[in-house]
Amino acid sequence: MTKYELALVVNAVIEDEARAAVLNNVKDMIVKAGGQDLKVNETGRQRLAYEIQKMSEGYYYFIQFDAESSVPAQLEAKLRIMDNVLRYLCVRQDEE
Repeated sequence: MTKYELALVVNAVIEDEARAAVLNNVKDMIVKAGGQDLKVNETGRQRLAYEIQKMSEGYYYFIQFDAESSVPAQLEAKLRIMDNVLRYLCVRQDEE
């Protein structure tokens, strides 16, 4: 298994319950795809470098997990069509 980190920027205008639902959906997708050892680092509301969909702020999450090499592609295909996800990036972490 390889270590990955998913950076997720969620719409900051939505309510806390909706934001938590988005995070739970993403965590469920990772687990269903075979991901393990999820660690969520919530950095909170931050200003975006540039406007995305006329929004200047987003809610940032960094999710670390272990998975097979096919999982990031599956995640990105599903994240691409989620409504309240502004941006996402899944990268492989180097072994230390």
